Amino acid sequence: MTLLDDVAERDGWRCWVCDEPVDPDMSVNDPRGPSVDSRTADRKAKVAERLAHRGCNTRKGAVQAVIAWPDDLYVVEPAPLITVAERLERKGGREVVGRCPTKQDAQAAAEWLTDRFSRLVPGLPVTAGIEAGGGQFLVILSTARR
Repeated sequence: MTLLDDVAERDGWRCWVCDEPVDPDMSVNDPRGPSVDSRTADRKAKVAERLAHRGCNTRKGAVQAVIAWPDDLYVVEPAPLITVAERLERKGGREVVGRCPTKQDAQAAAEWLTDRFSRLVPGLPVTAGIEAGGGQFLVILSTARR
């Protein structure tokens, strides 16, 4: 097995940047083809290599990668998720990642975040919670890690 196969199997053939499936049969030279990405320059990261589409990996080299929040979630001032992931991975604790006008919006955001972080930072025990305050609902990510 190659490094690409090992990384892809571990990551479930999903691109860590865009979270879309990666076709194992697509050419590695195609923008939607598989590539191994050195996810971060942070040497303390537990997972140094991640699976990415060739195009996502190349684009990430020119600009800082951004994990997009889905358009169907109503989140005010959403946090940059890669930055949040790096801080939680490094320090643990908890972070407010956005505000929502309704509890239903906050619940939808919390569910998406829990799912997304399970692939973004595999092995990091991240949970999402909701706290009411000031007529809005805060969406909070936390980890027991210190």
